[in-house]
Amino acid sequence: MKKQSKFDLLDPKNILKRIHVNQHVIRSNSKQNKKDPVLTVKTSKANNYAHEVAIQGDSKVIYSPDKPLSCGAKVWIETHGTVTLDQKTIIE
Repeated sequence: MKKQSKFDLLDPKNILKRIHVNQHVIRSNSKQNKKDPVLTVKTSKANNYAHEVAIQGDSKVIYSPDKPLSCGAKVWIETHGTVTLDQKTIIE
């Protein structure tokens, strides 16, 4: 029998989260003097936007220029840990 890891995707509490910085929003904010959130936390369920992200647990930074995310991101952080957005919203 295969031993389950703490990152087993069958456990709904261990949903994979991909966090990246949206360069387009950074440019738009600069040009239009706005402060829209530039951090995106993607899960299989939704995209969440924030100014600040805290990760509890293991994570890794990935650079994949040949296989970017569907949004175009070539660098992102992956985690199965709990993520807190803007010190209030929690994604487990």
